[in-house]
Amino acid sequence: MLGIVGTVPDQDFPLTIGKVTLKQGKIHIEDQEVEMSRGTPALLGAVCKTCQVLGLPEPLALLVGDIGLGHGSRKLYAYLENEVKNLGLSTVTFHYLQPDVDWHNRVLFALQEIDPRPTLIADAGFMYAAKMSGQAEEYDLFTPDIGELAFLADEEAPHPFYTRGFILHEDNQAMDLITRAYKHQNAARYLLVKGKQDHVAHQGKILASIEGPTEEAMEAIGGTGDTITGMVSALIHSGMDIERACVVAAKANRLAGHYAKPTPATQIEEIIQHIPRALESVDKPYSEDNSS
Repeated sequence: MLGIVGTVPDQDFPLTIGKVTLKQGKIHIEDQEVEMSRGTPALLGAVCKTCQVLGLPEPLALLVGDIGLGHGSRKLYAYLENEVKNLGLSTVTFHYLQPDVDWHNRVLFALQEIDPRPTLIADAGFMYAAKMSGQAEEYDLFTPDIGELAFLADEEAPHPFYTRGFILHEDNQAMDLITRAYKHQNAARYLLVKGKQDHVAHQGKILASIEGPTEEAMEAIGGTGDTITGMVSALIHSGMDIERACVVAAKANRLAGHYAKPTPATQIEEIIQHIPRALESVDKPYSEDNSS
């Protein structure tokens, strides 16, 4: 089973564990309904659409409300420490959780007791915690954007806020940041770096770069990085090898954006609706003639 762990920005949203379904453009988990906006809900929307295309069962969501104070994240960490071994998860994607090294380590130790150990994917706050704990190499895939990659590359930064300026200024030199992150053991086995160019890296080497099609309006739309992480999670869970899954997810995300004909006012939900067509078009030659 594929598990997605994250938060929603609503302090009244209870700890909720259940299968995810999409109904009328919204995410449904147990008796809870969530708008498919940016963050973990956008990731879940992309996961569900990809699972539908691949014929996979619905993913299991482990969600809680957290507005940045950490109360909800700690409830979720505690649940995971005690129950993750009983959930039957073979792939787990961790997303927006308040970074907490002690809680991260408790959850990781619980995961390491599962045989076989699930495939582990991390992004956003939980990825920060994995790096801060010195346990990044325990993960199979991180999906940072270029700013998050700079934090991974700074071996001295204890928190993204303290990433040193000279490293942040390397924002157009992904290869240097990737090399530095691996050199200091602050990267997962694979990296999918999201940006104007997307890069797939393994053990310090870039295996593939994806740069088209490009839609300038995508830069202003929140959640476009979350949808890549959602798609790659479902693709890996389907059995696709990690390198191929990263390439397919990056290409499909760009195609979904292109098919949506976005403007800065476009919502991520509109792009998610185009994921099935995008996934089916990944291996077809792209041209303006077949883009509409």
